[in-house]
Amino acid sequence: MDAIARFMPSQRNVRKQQRVNDQIHISPLLVIDEEGKQLGELDRDEALRIADERGLDLVEVAPDLRPPVCRLMDFSKHRYRQSKKRQKQHTLGIKEIRLRPKTDKHDLEVKIRKAREFLEKGHKVLINLMFRGREMAHIDFAKQNMQAVVDSLADVAKPEAAPRMAGRRMNLMLAPLKSVHE
Repeated sequence: MDAIARFMPSQRNVRKQQRVNDQIHISPLLVIDEEGKQLGELDRDEALRIADERGLDLVEVAPDLRPPVCRLMDFSKHRYRQSKKRQKQHTLGIKEIRLRPKTDKHDLEVKIRKAREFLEKGHKVLINLMFRGREMAHIDFAKQNMQAVVDSLADVAKPEAAPRMAGRRMNLMLAPLKSVHE
């Protein structure tokens, strides 16, 4: 590898960034205004002048097309909305509640209360009932405990499938009845 290529970023490592205002060097541009209407092919300087008059930014949205497509928008608001959308995608997930066949009644109530909180926030809840040693002989008793949990959470959740055994564990996935966004 030669000395220059070592310092040049490879195509894979370059993060795709949208060019904004003076970063756009190509002319002519296909310009779309803030309401989605096409203004047509405009010279770069003309498009920047229109954006400046309206108090907006000229943002390149399709750089691979010829002529490149640019849109008039408030770029800082656009970036803020994108970051919020990304945050929302990562917040909801699966929460796990672990139980044992000999879990006491009060402890079970505490775990059910916690599962209810998760479900009300829109998370799915995986109830994981773990067996040790001779507890495997009492699977029917464990199924009754699992059904009691499902019955107590029936107003906020529904089971996605019947409880099933996976080795020494019995798993049950509960999904919230309504989403957080409703």
